[in-house]
Amino acid sequence: MQIGVVFPQTEIGEDPEQVARFATTAEAVGYRHLLAYDHVIGANTASRPDWTGPYTSKSLFHEPFVLFGFLAGLTQRIGFATGVLILPQRQTALVAKQAASLDVLCSGRLRLGIGTGWNPVEYEVLEQNFRDRGKRSEEQIEVLRRLWAEGEVEYDGRWHRIPDAGINPLPPNRRIPIWIGGFAPLIAERVGRLADGWLPMDHPGLPADIQRMRQTAKDHGRDPDSIGIECIIPPSATHESARDHLRRLEDAGVSHVSVSMMNIGIQGAQAHIDTLQGYWDAVGDLSD
Repeated sequence: MQIGVVFPQTEIGEDPEQVARFATTAEAVGYRHLLAYDHVIGANTASRPDWTGPYTSKSLFHEPFVLFGFLAGLTQRIGFATGVLILPQRQTALVAKQAASLDVLCSGRLRLGIGTGWNPVEYEVLEQNFRDRGKRSEEQIEVLRRLWAEGEVEYDGRWHRIPDAGINPLPPNRRIPIWIGGFAPLIAERVGRLADGWLPMDHPGLPADIQRMRQTAKDHGRDPDSIGIECIIPPSATHESARDHLRRLEDAGVSHVSVSMMNIGIQGAQAHIDTLQGYWDAVGDLSD
């Protein structure tokens, strides 16, 4: 199992030295990857008294491509993963360009986790359709892969048209792994058909969900063992419980985890760094 850590977007603050120290410490300790959430813009709850979303205009989010571009020059081994980039609210060709440029600058360490999101306010502000976001994301995956693999592309789809054009630079491997986030049955099916990996929730029904995804992959002529699975988990209270948790996930077929330091009451960059160090001391020998 590969063990990574969630970048504490809403709690790390704006100081670039603290942002850098979290990432460089995670790499030095031994974490395999750094995973970051994505939100472009937040809603003002003062004008929305019935707001129920977890994030608002007060929630600090570093933009993932900018964040990872900054950290790429400060690290050498740790991977970068979006978990997840809200793909349908963004222009596909621009995402292809940003991801490819980042992958070049970090020497192929990027893994692009994508999702459809839950916040209609972001879609409205970014002038994208919230209602067709799931199906549109499937065409976006196809377009991304072609732009990364080919020098010039001709494409005429339902939502995209490329008139013999291409991006430069291309990713070093001419591909970037695309992982899909979510846990609904439709998402499991989409992963089985299209994705390089899956970011589901850790819940009691996860083993059954994994089997559904794997069967879909087989039905579409794909090798289910080639599809990675990652869960985001909180740090456990004790070393023993942390190890038991990872073993349970691994037995279910999970190949990656990211331990999240967010929203568990930790205050300050140093406390987050101490927590990531303590968790690694408990489970680091289990990491692949």
